[in-house]
Amino acid sequence: MEKQIIRILVVDDHQLFREGLSALLNASPGIEVAGEAATGEEAIAQVGALTPDVVLMDIQMPDMNGIEATRRMLSGHPQVGVIMLTMLEDDDSLFAAMSAGARGYILKGADKAEVLQTVTAVAEGQALFGPAIASRLTTFFQRGSELEKSVPPFPELTDREREVLTLIAQGANNSEIAAKLHISGKTVSNHISNIFNKLQVADRAQAIIKARDANIGRE
Repeated sequence: MEKQIIRILVVDDHQLFREGLSALLNASPGIEVAGEAATGEEAIAQVGALTPDVVLMDIQMPDMNGIEATRRMLSGHPQVGVIMLTMLEDDDSLFAAMSAGARGYILKGADKAEVLQTVTAVAEGQALFGPAIASRLTTFFQRGSELEKSVPPFPELTDREREVLTLIAQGANNSEIAAKLHISGKTVSNHISNIFNKLQVADRAQAIIKARDANIGRE
């Protein structure tokens, strides 16, 4: 069966770059540049008129940035694969593009092989963000995971309330907690009342269950 031609719309406000990219793509087997656009509004109109398979979308344009253009474009044409094409290497742009629905992200300095690989993958329904982008995504999610690990359970509790909860989960009564922390029995009662309210539990037994589920008080 004959391989289907991938039809592409190239969107960039710099004419020389747009024409150079179009020439590169047109010279590649299995690819046809269906049209070009210089603005976000023009790109949205062209997608409706030309029904391309893939849109190579510049992020920075004067009338409407590529991320907003992508969001509007995909609301009416969700089947189109959008690849962000940009000189920006910041994480904010990357994640904003992904949030808008982009399925690829290529830096303008990328070589021909990477551009064609990304175009082909996105045309086939995949998402491909290139090796440099993939590395930064991995770092971002690892950082997020480490951040989650560093946040203690029940962040709404004060340090003292967490100490009291730990002792409760270990089976200590109010007198033992007061002696251990060198505070009065009344202060212990106040802390316990605050803990119950913040954890939304009715009694000591429920507080112990919640604490142990969060690995608090396990010896």
